[in-house]
Amino acid sequence: SKFDTIKQLFNDADDILEIPLKNIIFDGPDTKLNSTENTQPAIFLVSYCIFQIAKKEFNINFSKAKFFAGHSLGEYSALACADSLSFEETLRILKKRGKFMQEAIPDNQGAMLAVLGTGASKVEEILYKKKNEYECFIANDNSTQQVVVSGLDKDIDLFSKDLSSKKIKNIKLNVSAPFHCKYMRNASDKMKNFIDELNMKSPNVPIVSNVTAKEVISPNEIKSLLISQIEEKVRWLESVNYMIKMGVKNFIEIGPGKVLS
Repeated sequence: SKFDTIKQLFNDADDILEIPLKNIIFDGPDTKLNSTENTQPAIFLVSYCIFQIAKKEFNINFSKAKFFAGHSLGEYSALACADSLSFEETLRILKKRGKFMQEAIPDNQGAMLAVLGTGASKVEEILYKKKNEYECFIANDNSTQQVVVSGLDKDIDLFSKDLSSKKIKNIKLNVSAPFHCKYMRNASDKMKNFIDELNMKSPNVPIVSNVTAKEVISPNEIKSLLISQIEEKVRWLESVNYMIKMGVKNFIEIGPGKVLS
């Protein structure tokens, strides 16, 4: 009974979304969990629960934090944890975000590739040189050693071959669509109305935006950035550097696993 609040959140999520999200998380099958329409609310639910435990069981006073930030979908978790969005609204909007991102491009036409051991400028240089042969886009600038690229499946394959010939390690990601690039235009158009309608308050701690890598606190500005976020690259490296520049020394990662660390 120690974690009754968490049980309650899992049950509430099932009721809000009218799908057995709890069962999908615990029992799968993976195909169902990996469908981005389910993955997005599932990751948010787990992150939000971890946040509640950190607050209640470990007595971490998050109102003392300098910033909240989240990577892509995690930006919504950050907003909910900063009391800018309600738990219910976040779940609902993420189910839509997942659905629209999934539908933005036909199945198996898009892909994403992680490029390891090199930074964004090197990746951009290769893409620029080959722009007449294929077109790919930096989707996530994660660190000086990891960049994720989006594009059409055939373009990603050509880029991957080029990287391998230069002995640059790269791994195709198990995702259903090419996120954070122009192929998501359809999804951002559909999301616009729903994001505009969100009942958003100013977060109680400034959010560092994926799109600008700067802090933001105005609800209208956050909304417009969330709309562009779907097809803009996630400027994660710059976001972390910004927080460090503003004096942040300790980061608490909240989410399933330790992807960000």
